[in-house]
Amino acid sequence: MKNRIKNLSRAGGVSAMLFASQMMFAGTPTWFTPLTESAIVVSPNEYEELAEPWVAPEGIIQSNLMSLNEVENQILSPGQSVVRVSDASLAAVGRGPTSASMFDMIAYDFWGDFIFIPHETPVGAGVTRVDLLTRRSDVLFRGDDGGINGDWSNDYGAFDPCRMTPNDTLLLGEEWSGEGRIIEVLNPYDAPEDIEIRELHSIANVSHEGINFSKKWKNRFIYFVDENNSGSLYLFIAKQAGDYTVGQTFVLSVDDFAGDAGRNWNDSANAGEPRIGVATWVPMTDRSGVPLPGISDPFAPGTGSGRRGADDADGTPYGRPEDVEVGMLANGNEVIYFAATSERTIYSVENPGTGKAIVRVFASDSGTPKNEGFAPTTGEMNSPDNLAQDSLGNIYIIEDAPNGSSTGGDIWFARDTDNDGVAESVDHFMSVRADGCEATGMIFNPVKPTEFVVAVQHPDSTNLSQVPNGLGDAVWQFDLSFIENQEFVAALKKGKKHKMVLPANGYREEDRNR
Repeated sequence: MKNRIKNLSRAGGVSAMLFASQMMFAGTPTWFTPLTESAIVVSPNEYEELAEPWVAPEGIIQSNLMSLNEVENQILSPGQSVVRVSDASLAAVGRGPTSASMFDMIAYDFWGDFIFIPHETPVGAGVTRVDLLTRRSDVLFRGDDGGINGDWSNDYGAFDPCRMTPNDTLLLGEEWSGEGRIIEVLNPYDAPEDIEIRELHSIANVSHEGINFSKKWKNRFIYFVDENNSGSLYLFIAKQAGDYTVGQTFVLSVDDFAGDAGRNWNDSANAGEPRIGVATWVPMTDRSGVPLPGISDPFAPGTGSGRRGADDADGTPYGRPEDVEVGMLANGNEVIYFAATSERTIYSVENPGTGKAIVRVFASDSGTPKNEGFAPTTGEMNSPDNLAQDSLGNIYIIEDAPNGSSTGGDIWFARDTDNDGVAESVDHFMSVRADGCEATGMIFNPVKPTEFVVAVQHPDSTNLSQVPNGLGDAVWQFDLSFIENQEFVAALKKGKKHKMVLPANGYREEDRNR
């Protein structure tokens, strides 16, 4: 292994560092020529999957960062680790062999040195750290597969969200398996044998997918969603800045919604009920996290616990809220974006910090023009799932799965030129052609804002019984430096979201075992 010197202080984490957030606003025009159709998928392990799985605008360079196949074959360095859940384990929990996917919503560290990849496996879930210099992959921890027998005391299921905290720790959340918990990795840069984790009992147990931190109140406010057809948007406010173990939980309730919070968004009881407009952050607990009278315990084991508490507080239901991004509007107010997959809709929630909010439709498949001012596309934004944000605040929408058996899933650029929380157009950005996959985990490099990564999850080549020596789940890196629109490239570089500021006691040099 290789030692590198890094100028940073691990003693206090990022909370000891000061990050000056430049309030960059979205609103750039579309900077590429949009696609006019979704990609045609290819057979597993064909050249396109191995070398160039994405149809992308001219000038965008794509390259493979890592894959299941690469790590398992020890191509780069011996001793790497990876987890591929066995077919027997999958069968025991009622999942087919093609469900042995790993790579979901990726997180960068704040220095752009590592990516962290959660394992969305039904049992034995964990997280992989990839060193972007050496391309070495290491599993930091994983569950013991006890979930096969219903024992989750040392096991974890379906990690989906993966997010760095302002404290330089790592959050992981269980989605459709496990107990709906949020797990915090306290020392994500250490050797796997030294990794320390804890459950955050302060965060409601739901079907976690989207979780993110406030821009204005970044060390206190956490926004998250419940990925259910009766799912809601939540706000956790830490009692003390930087301490996520104690705090108050709220759920968003649209003031004019008079339907049944406990039913699905499209249930007959909710037909015609408004789910946009002025809303209120309704408390579910007190400031110490104790459930309020009449509110079910949102921290009890099980992914439905937080949902029951939200229902008791009249939390407005949405159709499978998935990813969450946080930005700033032109008026200076914070905005939360979340994708409602079942509704083919992305919502924006303006949060001025007064206890009230304004919910709007940011973009939808049926209500927002596509490729406005460009050649039209036959593509549909039929399963918006993940969201990404560049250094200028532009939002990118990543679809959940392929459009059909022959066409791949898409990524869309949301054009909001006046930055009011309502997109004027969704423009067809990229489309994937690996068979049977979905794209996930798109995220921009915090240090090199012209770079982003996207995972190709559960392609058919992940199933080794069907595709021997298959490439499997993979992470692809994209470089925008050479696109024709160099004005946009310059703007991305200038608009880098965060600037490191020296802590009061200066930097401390520390060896990191890489």
